[in-house]
Amino acid sequence: MENTSQWFTSWFDSPYYHILYKDRDYSEAQLFMDTLTNYLNLPEQGEILDLACGKGRHAIYLNSLGFDVTGADLSENSIVHAKQFENDTLHFKVHDMCKPFDKQFDAVFNLFTSFGYFENEVDNLRTIKAIQADLNETGFGVIDFMNSDFVIDNLVPEELKTVDGIDFHLKRSVEDGYIIKDIEFEDAGENYKFQERVRAFTLSDFEALFEQAGVYLLDIFGDYKLHKFHKTASERLIMIFK
Repeated sequence: MENTSQWFTSWFDSPYYHILYKDRDYSEAQLFMDTLTNYLNLPEQGEILDLACGKGRHAIYLNSLGFDVTGADLSENSIVHAKQFENDTLHFKVHDMCKPFDKQFDAVFNLFTSFGYFENEVDNLRTIKAIQADLNETGFGVIDFMNSDFVIDNLVPEELKTVDGIDFHLKRSVEDGYIIKDIEFEDAGENYKFQERVRAFTLSDFEALFEQAGVYLLDIFGDYKLHKFHKTASERLIMIFK
């Protein structure tokens, strides 16, 4: 891997990222969007910002439910891909989520553990403050993060995953408060190495950030069906705030 202080700019822009994760369960994701938008009781044609939208799959689905959706992501390749799906009520933009967007929304969604990648601790707080600045008076912020306690307890140290004829060798570890995944593979005679580093934030870490940002935590859920959060058993940590 190139020596980059922000590993995610190169890995998320790589076509291999999308190959490795192409079998993610999108029906579950769509059910989550249905459940979440119903729960939040967002206005018809309400405006949603999908922050760290990737190639826009969830933004596209939210738009199909009748919402006016803006997808924002740091990855230029992902946004170029997503732009082909734009319409009058669906827009995509390259954007750094540490900075406020230039308008306010009925909801800002940060989905599927798209938080905690920053090398600089202060960027986590800046992101929470930016989300709050992006909300209108009745708007809701949603961060859908992994439940770090559950992930660490169930960590698979080594795994081989073959996708499209590529053998991805995955190694997982916990170091200095980060959950780390080392990814090595070979394709067309070239060897590749990438690393994912996500801060193992717990609920109490988020609560401290929210307090610093002056954000009010309204609800906490532990899965995509919005069941109660259990520290040891829940797979997700879904927080609704304003």
